[in-house]
Amino acid sequence: MKRNDEVAGLEDQHDELENLDPKLEEALSNFKCSVHRWSEAMVSRPRGAHQVVVRKIWKLAVGWTLGGVLVAGAVSGGVFQHHHQQELARISAAREAEHQRQLAAERALEEEELLARVDSDISRQVPRAMEPLASLMTGDELQ
Repeated sequence: MKRNDEVAGLEDQHDELENLDPKLEEALSNFKCSVHRWSEAMVSRPRGAHQVVVRKIWKLAVGWTLGGVLVAGAVSGGVFQHHHQQELARISAAREAEHQRQLAAERALEEEELLARVDSDISRQVPRAMEPLASLMTGDELQ
């Protein structure tokens, strides 16, 4: 019912417009025609929905790509840091092993010198008490 009332109200207004000044009627008619032309142009124009979807897809793709680059950068930085720490640990272990080898070589040399001294002290041909007699004997007689 409301719709019918509105249509009836428009018809009443249309009747009133016919009684108006011809210049005003022409201006309103031109305005009405321009609104209809504008509406027709808006309805018949190509829609930009495809362009909007393409832009959104590109924005989404660029966002994911940049996110992937950031994640890859963070992961590669972590991997590089881990590798660098392993290299430092390997170098430190090699230095420590070299130091231990040097210490072992020094200990072996000290032990050899000690054994040589002990051997020279122990390996006498004659006891100490008999050394004066041994000095009187010649080298051939000792054997």
